[in-house]
Amino acid sequence: MHPVPPRSSPAVATTRVHPSEADNLHRGGHADGRRAAAADRPAVYTVWKRSSMGFQGTDGFSVYDAAGALAFRVDNYSRRRKLFAGELLLMDGSGAPLLALRPQILSMRDQWNCYRASEEIGSDKSSRRQHLFSMRLCSLVKTSDDAEVYMVGSASSSDRNGEEVPDFRVQGSFWRRSCKIRNGDGEEVARITRKKAGAALESVTLGNDVFTLTVMPNADCTMIMAFVVIMDRICQRPYKPLMCSSSY
Repeated sequence: MHPVPPRSSPAVATTRVHPSEADNLHRGGHADGRRAAAADRPAVYTVWKRSSMGFQGTDGFSVYDAAGALAFRVDNYSRRRKLFAGELLLMDGSGAPLLALRPQILSMRDQWNCYRASEEIGSDKSSRRQHLFSMRLCSLVKTSDDAEVYMVGSASSSDRNGEEVPDFRVQGSFWRRSCKIRNGDGEEVARITRKKAGAALESVTLGNDVFTLTVMPNADCTMIMAFVVIMDRICQRPYKPLMCSSSY
């Protein structure tokens, strides 16, 4: 049985963390959470801000696909200062490593670097890793959650009029669970929204520790999930689960 999020009334006693029946309309064509979204429809995930390791003190992510299966996970990382933060490992539902995420210590914009996890095992040297992308906040002032992503070796990251152009941008409020991820051409490739559960007339908006991630057709779901994990770190708001509240 799937775990349930915190709740404040009996009306949501049977609410599951994974997508509702309405979300399951998006189910077809996406049997494996590691694949890109299907060519004809978005991939819809329910992201629970909790490690799949259920013992006390863990802090991570459990991500369910439209069928309710565990698609991605990040287990048991601490929220120490970035100087002492360790590496985050994005895994598939069975625990196989996909991507390794590491903070760049000397960075004014809280930059994180992503590496292919298969090359991380047994090695602590960055020179031996395949660097895939870097992600950082857009502003030094840190007045918003907006972030930018630069893919390694991407032609679109070349200078235009003397300025770097990011391959992806995150715009909106990550902590309000209302933001979009756009590619270098401004096209939306993913969005984060508040999670609602239940029938349309009796829907319940879940707390910020449970939210919906929608990945557009042909986008790389694993890479998008890596963006989400990094955003959770660079926005720097302490994690405090909220109780469910009814929406009117």
